Amino acid sequence: MRKIIASLFLLGCLSVNAQDLSYYLPAQVRYNPSVPKPKDIIYHEVGEWHVTHDRLVNYMQALAKAVPSRVKQETMGFTYESRPQVLLVITAPKNHARLEEIREQHVQLTDPARSASLNTAGMPVVVWLGHSIHGNEPSGANASLLTAYHLAAAEGKEIEELLENTVILLDPSFNPDGLQRFSTWANQHKSKNLVSDPLSREYNEVWPGGRFNHYWFDLNRDWLPAVHPESQNRLRWFHRWKPNILNDHHEQGSNASFFFQPGVPSRVNPLTPEKNQELTGKLASYHARYLDKIGSLYFTKENYDDFYYGKGSTYPDVNGAIGILYEQGSSRGHLQETTNGLLSFPFTIRNQFVTALSTLEGALAMRRDFLDYQRDFYKQAAARAAAYPVKGYVFGDKNDREKTRQFVTMLQRHQIEVNGLPDNWKDAEFEKGSAYMVSLNQPQHSLIRGIFDKVLEFRDSIFYDITSWTMPLAFGLPYRELNQLPASGEKTGEIPRTVKAVSGGKSDYAYLLEWTELLAPAALNEMLQEGLLVKVATSGFEAAVNGGPGKFSPGTLLVPVALQKESSAAVFERVSRIADKYGINAYAVNGGMSLKGVDLGSSRFVTVARPSVAMITGPGVNALDAGEVWHLLDQRMNIKATHLEPVVFNRAELNRYNTLIMVGGNYSELNRDKLKAWVQAGGTLVLTEEAVSWAAQNGITDVKIKRAKAPVDSSSRLPYAAREQKDGAQQIFGAIFGAETDLTHPLAFGYTRNTVSLFKANRVFMEKSKNPYGTPFYYGSNPLQSGWVSRENADAIKNSAAVLVSVLGSGRVISIADNPNLRAFWLGGSKLFMNALFFGRLIDAASARTEE
Repeated sequence: MRKIIASLFLLGCLSVNAQDLSYYLPAQVRYNPSVPKPKDIIYHEVGEWHVTHDRLVNYMQALAKAVPSRVKQETMGFTYESRPQVLLVITAPKNHARLEEIREQHVQLTDPARSASLNTAGMPVVVWLGHSIHGNEPSGANASLLTAYHLAAAEGKEIEELLENTVILLDPSFNPDGLQRFSTWANQHKSKNLVSDPLSREYNEVWPGGRFNHYWFDLNRDWLPAVHPESQNRLRWFHRWKPNILNDHHEQGSNASFFFQPGVPSRVNPLTPEKNQELTGKLASYHARYLDKIGSLYFTKENYDDFYYGKGSTYPDVNGAIGILYEQGSSRGHLQETTNGLLSFPFTIRNQFVTALSTLEGALAMRRDFLDYQRDFYKQAAARAAAYPVKGYVFGDKNDREKTRQFVTMLQRHQIEVNGLPDNWKDAEFEKGSAYMVSLNQPQHSLIRGIFDKVLEFRDSIFYDITSWTMPLAFGLPYRELNQLPASGEKTGEIPRTVKAVSGGKSDYAYLLEWTELLAPAALNEMLQEGLLVKVATSGFEAAVNGGPGKFSPGTLLVPVALQKESSAAVFERVSRIADKYGINAYAVNGGMSLKGVDLGSSRFVTVARPSVAMITGPGVNALDAGEVWHLLDQRMNIKATHLEPVVFNRAELNRYNTLIMVGGNYSELNRDKLKAWVQAGGTLVLTEEAVSWAAQNGITDVKIKRAKAPVDSSSRLPYAAREQKDGAQQIFGAIFGAETDLTHPLAFGYTRNTVSLFKANRVFMEKSKNPYGTPFYYGSNPLQSGWVSRENADAIKNSAAVLVSVLGSGRVISIADNPNLRAFWLGGSKLFMNALFFGRLIDAASARTEE
């Protein structure tokens, strides 16, 4: 590697517009001429154009075919848009000959029962080189062409030593769909004479941009929840290999230089061992040396942190590995003017390539340090478990088995052992068969705590991402810490979706379906789509089902057989098939008189209309929030939703929609008078986050927004250097608050507990309605459950409304101050949002109307 560093110095003296391989590659390294260069396969020089994902894959396949003794290509899986996620396994020929043996031995380092006897002296270190999880941060993926070529074609003693002692997992594109979208944009706007004006269209993508995956999600927040196929596929291979180092190559603002970790010391997650940061710091010296040689500026220990374990550079930290974030100032296109001068695409690619090489040199030099650290991390899990007063957790919702199933599946993706309850379990809140236990005395001790812990104490008040993500709260699951762990039941394997048959069989009178299950809205939508008439109970009642009394809560669905257009046999077939498909409890009833409460023919059973949904999307709208709604409706609930951009909304006939959704964002281009008239005519408008403030400011609602007190008196004087910390602390980066709930309200149908955990990452503080029935969800005097919030913001949240209902003409406006659908794993808020879509129009106007 010393020759490589020396030759890299020459590269720093070349023009930033150089694009052939000599600009990037170490000058003193020989390359095998039989190995195809990138241009041979992608038809342009690296950095001349933005490589498209299909050509990137073609090149990786070509290398695997050309040098099978060094390079093996694996397909981890496929994205939503059916693009392959490829992984190159690169190592020396003799290692490939016994690759599975090496992998199995390496994984034993993470098993305390088997790791003690392993000798790491001759064991290869495993390095995962990951690129461009944000599709419009393309220098990483384009640099992967160079790294792959160098590792496949370089010749000589140094490369042989490297490959003999490392197994390199090269992931050229974390986000294939986003990369394809952005590369198309950048290439189609490139001029022969490169335009460097930052105002040019090349540097200003249309909404939603290439950062996100198909559903507009930030995949660099999905390592922990693993909602999306890209993350699920990657995690399988991460745990198949258990890498020691994972590189995560990103881009930042164009006027920045280059960042590599360690990040801000006070923002390291306290579950991350100090040794992790020590090794990160030692590895940083290699990056500094390589970048110094080519004259590239860089910084560390600023801006970025290691707190949220759902990011690519932090997830390894809680898995016995070292995650390294690299952030290159972005050219965004091909050549952009910045405060540092002209920034070319090739220059950004070169910095990413150089730090991939520096990572590999550091990995080789510190090989045993990384291997021994990994073994020690897992060996010490038992001691950490013994020292921690909580010994495990019990969780599960007997009223929502699907949500419980998805939570268990999420845990198992992270190699966490889940057990059933023992036969002698006696706690009525958690029932055997619908609840599970997780012991903290297992190798993934730290990650389990990272999933279950509530956090209220922090060393800092500014964060790069969210400050809490307590997963059982997010899923809306009852759970409890166990200070003594009883004997557990059998280890839980994959839990299939619950198969449901109609209790009582075929009925000629009616069927009742419970609304508590996660996918009940999908079942309701499908019944309505298939033409069934469905009513919803707005009061609780008891009915004779399957030979005995059954208690049914508000929100229970009623399918009266005689009111359908089909025979009783056809109705039974539809109800039983749909209930089974979505795991919904369904019951046959043979008469309309209830044992207690309203009868089935009461006006308290209201006919449900199928929502015809449109969502405002496009410029100004928060693409993440919109994507979460799109994913919820499309992937989970099988509900179609039209995406209307403001310019289309302003000219469209809206009578085909009865429900409109507006998420966080700026709606300055939207015709507010047209929107107001649509609501007045009977539409249901569902607002979240900043859309709530916009609607209030534009006369759509009478919602009153509270303002938090200023943290500093205007007459006081503070040091200029204190401004960033003082002002930054007033941002709400994301914390969890418990909302008190009126379980009889249509927006709360399906909930069974009085407190619902909601996620807040904004400063939308709504005053409670003057109508005593108009605030179905509100924050009490001490709502914070987990996360950081300033004193001023905490005071504003106290006794504020979480959800309000307003009346406008014949329509309803439902204002949800926070995000009930965060990152598609906040399943505890899904019922609230779906209730707004299905039952919002059923809310009695008198319960929401206010008189000034």
